[in-house]
Amino acid sequence: MCYSAGDTSVMVTAVSKTKPSPSQFMPLVVDYRQKAAAAGRIPTNYLRRELGSTDKEILTSRVIDRSIRPLFPAGYYYDTQILCNLLAVDGVNDPDVLAINGASAALALSDIPWNGPIGAVRVGMVDGEIVINPTRKEMSSSTLNLLVTGAPHGQIVMLEAAAENILQQDFCHAIKVGVKHTQQIIQCIQQLVKEQGAAKRTVQKFSAPAEIVECAKQLASDKVCAVFADFSHDKISRDEAVNKIRLETEEQLKEKFPEAESYEIMESFNVVSKDIFRSFILNEYRRCDGRDLTSLRSISCEVDMFKTLHGSALFQRGQTQVLCTVTFDSLESSVKSDVITTAVSGIKDKNFMLHYEFPPYATNEIGKVTGVNRRELGHGALAEKALKPVIPQDFPFTIRVTSEVLESNGSSSMASVCGGSLALMDAGVPISAAVAGVAVGLVTRCHPEKNGEIEDYRLLTDILGIEDYNGDMDFKMAGTNKGITALQADIKLPGIPLKIVMEAIQQATVAKREILQIMNKTIAKPRPNRKENGPVLETVQVPLSKRVRFVGPGGYNLKKLQAETGVTVSQLDEETFSVFAPTPNAMYEAREFINEICKDDQEHQLEFGAVYTATITEIRDIGVMVKLYPNMSPVLLHNSQLDQRKIKHPSALGLDVGQEIQVKYFGRDPTDGRMRLSRKVLQSPATTVVKTLSDKNSIVMGGAVPESSSSSC
Repeated sequence: MCYSAGDTSVMVTAVSKTKPSPSQFMPLVVDYRQKAAAAGRIPTNYLRRELGSTDKEILTSRVIDRSIRPLFPAGYYYDTQILCNLLAVDGVNDPDVLAINGASAALALSDIPWNGPIGAVRVGMVDGEIVINPTRKEMSSSTLNLLVTGAPHGQIVMLEAAAENILQQDFCHAIKVGVKHTQQIIQCIQQLVKEQGAAKRTVQKFSAPAEIVECAKQLASDKVCAVFADFSHDKISRDEAVNKIRLETEEQLKEKFPEAESYEIMESFNVVSKDIFRSFILNEYRRCDGRDLTSLRSISCEVDMFKTLHGSALFQRGQTQVLCTVTFDSLESSVKSDVITTAVSGIKDKNFMLHYEFPPYATNEIGKVTGVNRRELGHGALAEKALKPVIPQDFPFTIRVTSEVLESNGSSSMASVCGGSLALMDAGVPISAAVAGVAVGLVTRCHPEKNGEIEDYRLLTDILGIEDYNGDMDFKMAGTNKGITALQADIKLPGIPLKIVMEAIQQATVAKREILQIMNKTIAKPRPNRKENGPVLETVQVPLSKRVRFVGPGGYNLKKLQAETGVTVSQLDEETFSVFAPTPNAMYEAREFINEICKDDQEHQLEFGAVYTATITEIRDIGVMVKLYPNMSPVLLHNSQLDQRKIKHPSALGLDVGQEIQVKYFGRDPTDGRMRLSRKVLQSPATTVVKTLSDKNSIVMGGAVPESSSSSC
């Protein structure tokens, strides 16, 4: 299936095996690939070909997966792969929305069992007005980037949003408009299916046999109910208690049903356990930890955990604990996008990043500690989107926030938002407002005779891991007291009504404000100053005529400066250089180094046209090296400027090392900064005008650069 908008085209293919997988879940793989040729470029890596997946490709793949996975029938355990290849990009229309709609059309037209189609649109907000599928230029000035995936009859399947702290009512309005426009896409795909669609294949759907489920219910129902009603349990003890009952029940079921598959035995207990858990919430309005539906877990916050770090914070909500740190570095350390991502999305680099880490010990497990997996990348991107709107645009450093999950029992990404906000304030970053995040869950009861229509539901504030696992939705929302900065809805049902989404936003808003009040008790606003051991940024004013002396031959001076002191020097404009030092001591050393290499320029101001006595320090074939004063670096007086006569070697004039000669100063060469001297002109009767160089032509170290503006030096 090839899906196009403007001159942007995405080819999407859907393939599913005809033999079932041994997996006990839906084995769906979605891969979105950006091809360099689509953007008219050649990859810049050594092999000049596409290699591993970029962050952009992985995040887009996750969005497509979350949009189509809920609509596969229950028990469909056949390996399925969706491949989205970017064929052409015009730099105007984003291909990610096209990929979602292309996947919907490919699945709907195929013989793969799937309860679609779906439709997706991007919603922007430019100057307060809603824009559907905005162009890349419009997105650059949009305060909202919302992806809405809708199902027939106005149902919502997936939401993904980044916002510039927009108001709740504006956000809700944008969702409503987006859902309305998805219906047009769905109708077009439905019409296409009528004309070209293939008949759906008949497959075996895996489910637990009713008689085994009934037997498991009789054996384990009371025991499981007692565990979920015991509010003294924590995550580990509750899991251990349920697993003990599971093992006992499975042994009894195996004895009673010796012919049953192991999957059927395990799934039967899962069905019973999940049904009891959900019924407890739906009927009793209580949760397994004793909270009511809208209560938060206990929250504790701590900042300035480690004095040597630029910023740090520990955020704990129930049994979810996250350690966040902040690190400053030079703007040269910003993330540089590859040329394809830049051509497709327009993002060249970013000086704020959040990296999320989820080690195995966070869930009391062991495992390989390898590179970043897709889940970690997605959670980090969500937390980054939540915090980015409050970061000042003109902050003089690149900021890296790391979030390490020390313990997890649900909603670790939203804990990363809260911990990241606290750490940024501890580091002295002048964020515009504190940010908090919370996850809202959903448990539904569907009408058995109305094709899965929801007849009752409960929304849960601040969900546990087990509530996420047994529930129907993980609705994450983050923002400030004023508005919303990020949202992500993972929905397991083939669509939920708009009403539930609106209620979830309202419930999350109330919880978010409650969390912010608790956070404000620890630190209410950013520290007025960064920590003493933090990095320092200063400027150096270097006139064009003296840039060569400052930089050195082939950048020698700057390389030596970086090697000896660890500072980074970058050029801001023709005469201004930025000096970044990781510590104040490094800046002190850099200041001394710069003063040393520029000492002669700072101590003496020479007058244009004046006559000086120069001392010869070296005789060369092309001229003599001379000094005008003792601590000056020798400069070349060329043979052509030694005498009115043409000479091939200075020895023809009887010159020798240590000899003093009279020379006239003609300023510096504007291109390379070299001093221009002449002995020849003193043998001519022509007069010269004496001019004085202004003080601004000295190389001067500036003060620290403030966060809002650059200081003049």
